[in-house]
Amino acid sequence: MAPDFSSPDEPLSVGFVLLQRFTILPFSAFVDCLRLSADDGDRSQQIRCRWQFMSSGGQDVVSSSGATITGCGPLTAPERFDYIVVIGGVLGAAEEEDQQALDYLRLAAQCDVPLVGVCTGVFSLIKAGLMDGRRCCISWYHHADLVQRYPDIEPVADQLFLDDGNRLTCAGGVASADLAAYLVERHLGRLWAKKSLHIMLIDEPRPGQHPQPQPVVFSRVSDPLVRRAISIFEQHLGEVVTIERLAKRLHTSRRNIERHFREQFGVGPQKFARDLRLHYGCWMLNYTKHSITDIGERCGFADTAHFSRHFREVFGIPPSEVRRLSEDQRARLVDPFFLHVGQTSRALEIATPAQR
Repeated sequence: MAPDFSSPDEPLSVGFVLLQRFTILPFSAFVDCLRLSADDGDRSQQIRCRWQFMSSGGQDVVSSSGATITGCGPLTAPERFDYIVVIGGVLGAAEEEDQQALDYLRLAAQCDVPLVGVCTGVFSLIKAGLMDGRRCCISWYHHADLVQRYPDIEPVADQLFLDDGNRLTCAGGVASADLAAYLVERHLGRLWAKKSLHIMLIDEPRPGQHPQPQPVVFSRVSDPLVRRAISIFEQHLGEVVTIERLAKRLHTSRRNIERHFREQFGVGPQKFARDLRLHYGCWMLNYTKHSITDIGERCGFADTAHFSRHFREVFGIPPSEVRRLSEDQRARLVDPFFLHVGQTSRALEIATPAQR
């Protein structure tokens, strides 16, 4: 049977809300998937898909890389779109709250238009009060930012995107193409989604549950179950995740998790998770001004003595000594991503107070 490349009765219509200093890769990946699904070739004809760029006031928008998107229109009646996608910007002290955009998102929700938060766009959905009681997908890189700002929101940082009915959230980056392909397939069919991705040199659309690539540690981890477990540990660096809770999340047994961790690292998941939280504490001692008591609490330890005792076991020195080390010693002690699988400070030959 020949593939069905007929036109749908109604095109897929998407409105993009671009915030100042928005991240350009997730935006371009998303819109290019729509563009390549819109016609038979690569002529950008808005036949099967339509899209519109919008900003508060209809002004041009400068991306985080400095490139400017022109041709933006004002915020348009939300019921004209099947989806409204908000592309977030760089987080930081200087970030500005776009109250007009937040009001528009609230209006869209009242009109029952599905909202899509891409990259830090999910922060805008939260600010607008539209994510209460919902989980949201976020990049592993921004997981800590979200937890710190919105402790009542449940972040998910171990998959590419999350479909929660009329709220869809995406980690960003090239995963935006996967989410766009998911929507194209839903409205136009799988052939059109695959056609877009193949032109973009992407083999296959990845499902939302596909795991996010993770930093540093995963180059040393081949076991898929262990990788997923570590993703969950990383999402909860400020608390103790019981193995029972982990097993339930991974749909497996405690015994199976224990076996996989011991085969991969020679230690059980509880010790691995504790060491991971200690490395997070070491990173904070080097790169923040938080007190040792505060850092211990943020790493999920009961009190300062508990944190200090375990810290010394792993690093050979108490946390109070870390900030007194030379710059070279501290550089060897801490990993930028706080992950040192299979290594200890003794292996790195960090000098103890007695040796100095």
